[in-house]
Amino acid sequence: MDNNNKKSGPSSKLTEALNSISHDRARTNFLKKHEQLALAWLVQRIPLWISSNLMTAIGLLGSIIVFGCFILARYINRYYLLLGVSGFIISWFGDSLDGRLAYYRNKPRKLYGFVLDITMDWISIILIGCGYIVYAEGVWELMGYVFVLMYGWEMIIALMRYKITGEYSIDAGKFGPTEARIIISAIMIAEVFLPGSLVYSVVAISILLFVINIVDTRKLLEISDEIDKKKNPRHY
Repeated sequence: MDNNNKKSGPSSKLTEALNSISHDRARTNFLKKHEQLALAWLVQRIPLWISSNLMTAIGLLGSIIVFGCFILARYINRYYLLLGVSGFIISWFGDSLDGRLAYYRNKPRKLYGFVLDITMDWISIILIGCGYIVYAEGVWELMGYVFVLMYGWEMIIALMRYKITGEYSIDAGKFGPTEARIIISAIMIAEVFLPGSLVYSVVAISILLFVINIVDTRKLLEISDEIDKKKNPRHY
């Protein structure tokens, strides 16, 4: 009996933590299962003196590191792009755990956290975009602006979806912020050994975001139209 309790104890705590951090947000990304398990394991081990706000600051620090690595790569050595990988890891750690930590400790501030999360995400995207603009040369700099615009459009779609359906999702289909960080990290590593990989990849990512945004916007328009028809059938 004692051995069974010892075996079931940690598993029970992990399940409890998993339920507490995932009940309010629908995830559809490829890595959702493994990511949620990792977050459930981590929230149990974050020291009590570390607050959700501090985790948010840590996430922002990761984005600042990514911005800095572009500057260093542009003016000193391209190998500094590898530093950006650690920046994305830090960004994921802070950004993924800030709200989850609050829910695990039963101290959620849903509206405050929502506003702070959106604000920090936008600042992070601007930092990454500006870093790329500094690193890129010539006409390729423009793709930094396009990337920021496309990602900003995606954030607006997420907010509109929340307004219309009441469901807030940070994922665009099977791709979420975690997958984006992994892909961009891989591209930055490739850029170190294959110069030019980054600029072409940013073009491809921007085009992909544009297509996804068009599809998601059309879906939202269809959903909105159906809701309007049900509320005001006389107008149709």
